[in-house]
Amino acid sequence: MKKEKISAKDKKLLGEIQGDLPLCLTPFGGMARKAGWKEEDLLRRIRGFIRRGMIRRFGAILRHQKAGYQGNAMAVWKVREDQVSRVSRMVASFAAVSHCYLRTPLPEWPFNLYTMIHGRNKGDCRRIAGRISRMTGLRHYRLLFSRREHKKSSMTYF
Repeated sequence: MKKEKISAKDKKLLGEIQGDLPLCLTPFGGMARKAGWKEEDLLRRIRGFIRRGMIRRFGAILRHQKAGYQGNAMAVWKVREDQVSRVSRMVASFAAVSHCYLRTPLPEWPFNLYTMIHGRNKGDCRRIAGRISRMTGLRHYRLLFSRREHKKSSMTYF
């Protein structure tokens, strides 16, 4: 991939969008005004960054405790390689699952599919994992409950 020169104006824009979006109906409008741009121009520029691979995606971080979800568990599943595609689509379809990704299993830790389950409490998480288990036929899994959140923030580049 060819390296691109980034102008001072683009660095300022990237610096603005890498943090939390303002909690308002038109967060990009406020950013545009602050940067001295029209909102449409700012959005066009961001789309260009995405097309050129300078930005991969925008993500949202749910502050689940503030939303009333005190039960959070990383569910780890042992899934046969030939079943990963089918099973991961099924698991990801659950509204309570916010993350679903594949990792390389180890001899001492055979789990390869990881899903973050959010519930009102630990019992909710256990019930959701049970439903996932029944729906997918996966019987070999564990729930790792969050005890304390140490960090939740976006990367900062500029």
